[in-house]
Order: sequence, then structure tokens, then C-alpha cells
Amino acid sequence: MKKFLLLTALVGVCASCEDFLDKEPYTYTSAGFYKSEEAIELGLTGVYYNMYLDTYNFGYMVPNFVFLDQFTGMAFERNDAPPTIGAGGGLDQNNGRVLQWWRTWYTLIARANSLIYGSRNYIGGLGDKAKQYIAEARVLRAFAYYHLISTYGDAPFFDEPVTVEQYRTPRTSKVSILDFILSETQDAAKYLEWTAPVRGRIDKAAAYGLRARAALLGGSLDYGGRGADYFRIAATSAEAVIGRRMPANNYEDLFTTTGQTKVDVRSELIMEIMYSLDGNKRTHQIGYGSASRFYGQTLRHPSALLADTYECTDGKRIDESPLYDPKHPQRNRDPRFRATLRMHGDTCVGNTTGQESGKIKIILNAYDDNTEQFDYEINTWMPVTNMDINSSAAWTSFTLMGAGYVWAKMATDSVESIQASTIHYPVMRYAEILLTYAEAKIELGELDQTVYDAINEVRRRAKMPEVSGDRIGNIDKMRQLVRRERKVELALEGLHFVDMRRWKIGDLENEQDSYGVPLKDAGGYAGMTEKPDFRKTARHDLNDIANYDAYSHKLRPAVQGRFWDPKFELWPLPQQEIFLNPALEQNPGYSN
Repeated sequence: MKKFLLLTALVGVCASCEDFLDKEPYTYTSAGFYKSEEAIELGLTGVYYNMYLDTYNFGYMVPNFVFLDQFTGMAFERNDAPPTIGAGGGLDQNNGRVLQWWRTWYTLIARANSLIYGSRNYIGGLGDKAKQYIAEARVLRAFAYYHLISTYGDAPFFDEPVTVEQYRTPRTSKVSILDFILSETQDAAKYLEWTAPVRGRIDKAAAYGLRARAALLGGSLDYGGRGADYFRIAATSAEAVIGRRMPANNYEDLFTTTGQTKVDVRSELIMEIMYSLDGNKRTHQIGYGSASRFYGQTLRHPSALLADTYECTDGKRIDESPLYDPKHPQRNRDPRFRATLRMHGDTCVGNTTGQESGKIKIILNAYDDNTEQFDYEINTWMPVTNMDINSSAAWTSFTLMGAGYVWAKMATDSVESIQASTIHYPVMRYAEILLTYAEAKIELGELDQTVYDAINEVRRRAKMPEVSGDRIGNIDKMRQLVRRERKVELALEGLHFVDMRRWKIGDLENEQDSYGVPLKDAGGYAGMTEKPDFRKTARHDLNDIANYDAYSHKLRPAVQGRFWDPKFELWPLPQQEIFLNPALEQNPGYSN
């Protein structure tokens, strides 16, 4: 990262726009500037600006968080053949995304430090609103440090603007940084309301939610040998939020423009990346990079490992349920299956222009040159060329790439253009808080009714059975269930990237090729009778890792040559950063 990212005070100012998300940042020095509430608010805009725009730097007008699941076994990118960063092949100190991730968070930290440090001599004489703004900046800075320690481990630490000499210092222990995150979020929460009056701003629920998320990381990886202490903090922090917010009534509403206008959805969405067609238009292309070739690019795909994690409607895993039909895997499944992904035979909808004329409705067909498309003018289905099979771009499609699935989450809105979506991206939801509380209590060995209540609240909303009797009082079965819930509830929301590392299952998720649709010459879905094997080892069983060795010859391979090296538990420090600061020591297994 260039030195100016840490040494220059960058804040946002705007003279006229009412909406804080519409304010454009300008370069500004902090010396003597933050003397008033108005100046502090403008400075805070610069911190949010980084959060809402600079997180695009992995490309394609998509927040970086979207890519994180593609770096696990639960999903993959088109470019993962041959394996790239997701499967491990391209994970080295010269990888561009490794550097971009680093730059994103240190830019945010630099802006927050400029504001927090620059206002220190004036904040005591200002009102509650100014203190609230500084508290928001402190939580955003802690959010940045969470992503640094969860990715790189020990990291350079600065809580004020730095000199060149200070910049050339060694990394700070991840334990010390975690303790800073926990202290900052707890203290900042005192100045925040439980629900921010302005949507998209940091509030008390976000502060405690981040505190719970960070402590869960420290507990799972036993930071400083204090794992139990961190699990306790995770549980108590999550518990503070429980009852203060509420889950949305309908899971799918969380990921559509119309659904996100509802009061119950607003309550669940604790942290969001906001988008709008008003003012300075801010849109994304998450759905465009996920959808069928009829109206999208299919750059990113969910994997069979994720699809096969969803239970059947009886609450049993697909290898245990009599309801599972290998010929029609989407039938009798957890409703979140259909809300998250689509497969052969499913109906897909979208819009290419944002106008009535741009509405698209097609049947996904993994095998044939033709399929069906709904003609809105005559209100009937018509045969058409199958763009996922028979087009110049079909090589990227869900079938020819071998994925077998496309993302439905954030890609099924037929109201606006899929290339200019304003669906807010969920960074933290109330469902995560409930599952974090449950996991922390499980790891503490405290299986009481509050644990079952937390998981049941998530499952009831999904219209799934409550915690079954055979799981009550059983640590292993409850650990398996909460991990399963986190995978299926929070898919594509960037959390499994850290979960995979917290649970030490990177080797399991990346030990085999990714597979997709059954081959046509093997009978396609009509010829399928097999179920995946989840019991290769006790670890596979606990973590719901499907194995396809027994019938892989019937499946189209998607990503071949996946592998896992223990060094991948942490990303390497970017080589450019080590050139700038030779005091930085590279993570084990990576060369300088």
C-alpha cells in the first residue's frame, strides 16, 4: 500500500447534499478542522465513503464481501479453472486481491484515525450528536481491524495518524488487536442508539454485533489461550442484541428491493451497504454476475457442497431423509435452498433494462439446445434457444462450467435492471446474532433453552422444524446444527470465509474436485439414484461435507485440482507492503 494511505488525512465533505450516502469526499487535512459537530459529521462521511465504495476493488461493481464465499468450497468463480485464490493455487504474496483487501481496510483506518484523532481536543465540549459520530467512526475502524486479523493474523496497528518512522514498525499481535476491537466496540456503544435513525449508519446493535463476531473468532482459534473468555464475550455481546431487533418475517424479502422497504426487514438488517438511484447513483452488479446467460454473466457459482448442505423439509440431511430425490434434488428441501440458488428445471426471473420490456422469465435447462421463455405480451410460455447451452457465451454458463447451480440470492428481482441493482447488501443480520449466541454457548458447553430458542427463531422463519429431540443436550449434534445453519442461512454474505478457518475445515472443503450437473450420457438427473456420502470421516459428518467419489464418473467436473495447504489458514502479507516496510514479517509458508 502506498504510504499516503496511512499518512494522509482523508475525509469527506459536502456542502449541499442531505443524504450522507450521497456526499462526495474531498481531500482535507484534519489539523484544527474538527471543532464542530458539522465538521465531524463531514469527516465521518469520508469514513463511510470508503466502506461503501472502496470495497468494490475486487472488480465487477460488486462488494468484496460477495467474493469471500467464492474463496471457500461453498462456491467458486469462473476463473477457478484452473484453481486460483479460491482453491489455493493463486494464493501468494503477489496476488492482486490480497493487496486490494489490505488497502481497503487500511484506507478506512487512515480516514477514521484522522477524524478520531483530529477531534480529540474538541469533542469534550461538543454535544451528544458529535460523540455519536465519533462512536460510529470507532466501530467502523474496529470493523476494518476485524477483517485484517481474520485474514492476515498479526497486523500493523495504528490508532492515530502516523509518521514515517511509526509506519516502519513490526506487526502487532492479533490478540492485542482483538482486545482493542472488543474495548472499542463496547465503549462506542454507549453513544449509539439501538437502531440508527438514518438507515445505513452504525448503531448500538452493530457495535455489539461486531463485538460478538470478533470474539467468536478469538474463541474458535483460542487467541492467547483465552478461548473460553472470548466465547463468553461473544455470547454476552450477542445476548445484548437479542430482543432489541427482530427477524424479517420472510427470508426472501431480505434480498429484494421491495422486501427491503418493509419494517421487519429493516430491523433484521443491522449493517448494510446501501445503494440508490437517487442523487449520486450507487448501484451494483451482484445479480448480473450470478444469473443465467439469458440475462447475466454467470461469473460466480454456488457449489454442490453448499447445495447438498440444505436439509429436507423434515429437518434431516439429504443422506438421512426419505424425502430426498436425487432425480429432483430441489424438491422437499429447506425453503432457503430455493431462495439462495437455482438449478435445472427451475424458473428464473430478472430484468435487463429496469423497464417492463426488459422482464425475463426462463426455465433453466442444463442439457438441451432449447428451453422455454415466458412471453409477457401474449402471457404464455414459448420455445426459445437455450442461451446456457447454445450461444457464444455459453461456456460460462451454469451447466457448461459444470456448476449445476446459479445464485438466486440478490439475483431474482424483476423490478430493476440486473446490471444496476439497488438491493442493499447485508453485512450483518439479526440471524447472525442469534447463531453467534448459540455457537458461543455450545462451545462453552452451556446447552440451555436459550440456545435452542435462538436456533429455533432462525429455523421457524425458514419454515423448518425446530431443534429435534435427539439434539437436545448433545454438544456434537448441536455444534453440527449451528454450523449447518450458518452455511445455509448466511450463504453469499461473506461469513463462511472466516467460518471455514474458525472451524479448521479448509482441508475438507478443498480436498476434491467441485462437481455439478449429472452428465447427459450418464442419464442426467433422470438417471440419478445415488446420494452423497457425508460419513467419510467423523469430521466430514460433523461439518456436513459431502463426498462424491462413488459416482463422480456420472458428474460434470467444475473445478479440478483443488487443494489445501495449511498456510492458507492465513493470507500472505502483500509483497508490496513488505517492500515499503521491511520490519513486517511474512506469514509462515510464504516467501518474501
